[in-house]
Amino acid sequence: MNDAVQAMLDRYNCQSINDYENALKEIIQEIALLGLWRSKFFEKAAFYGGSALRILYGLDRFSEDLDFSLLEKNESFSIVKYCRAVEDELKSFGFTVEVEEKNKKRETNIDSAFIKAGTLKNMIIIDTPQSVRKKMYSGKVMKIKLEVDTKPPGDFNTEAKYLIRPVPFSVNTYIPPHLFAGKMHAILCRSWGKRVKGRDWYDLVWYVGREVSVGLKYLESRIKQTGHLEANASLTKDILKQMLQERIISTDFNNAKNDVKNLLKDPSSLELWSDEFFSSVCDKIKTV
Repeated sequence: MNDAVQAMLDRYNCQSINDYENALKEIIQEIALLGLWRSKFFEKAAFYGGSALRILYGLDRFSEDLDFSLLEKNESFSIVKYCRAVEDELKSFGFTVEVEEKNKKRETNIDSAFIKAGTLKNMIIIDTPQSVRKKMYSGKVMKIKLEVDTKPPGDFNTEAKYLIRPVPFSVNTYIPPHLFAGKMHAILCRSWGKRVKGRDWYDLVWYVGREVSVGLKYLESRIKQTGHLEANASLTKDILKQMLQERIISTDFNNAKNDVKNLLKDPSSLELWSDEFFSSVCDKIKTV
């Protein structure tokens, strides 16, 4: 195994298949970020979402996808050349992967790609014990989605954060209040259907517990862009809390727990989840 990859793996106390899969996915994500940095991607874009919160700010749950926003609107942006940079970077560390742009079936603001990695093949690369590997389905494929918002609404700020492994590099990312605003937009406006994103609610508790304020102006811009607030309306703290309380009442939190529990080392905190619990969390939200 590559020494830098070994050092990355040593951060995890892997015991189960789920532990090793989460560790492998996060190592691949961080090396993908390195490839994007080498290709000057962060001169045009910023990292946000759950993976940014996990990798750069210490969120205590694993995340699955890599989400980015261009710094300025550019509808002609293409992720293709960055796919090659990510694939080359991962292969240089010994991983067997393919990175492919996702073909759009309809016009959207999002340009996407997938990192595809044969799970068992790459488990061998990180020296996963045979006792764990033999329990795995040999044809399983790990997929990590890369999404770039090509028409961001504006009103956000970014900062540079630094990673030391596998080598020192920097990542341009949203500041915490604007990361929180993006998460709040997902909670309020995401079309869940029956697949409630419990990870969104988990992150809400994480932000509030660390007294991060919601960037209200940026959240207003995002909500207006997706048509969930009238163009001439203003988003106030009271309106935000009212919208969140309505979302809480309509959410099946038992369903939400199932979405996030495999992304946690210790899912015992989920036992508290209920309408009453999240109403209490809602009361503690601060804005800036």
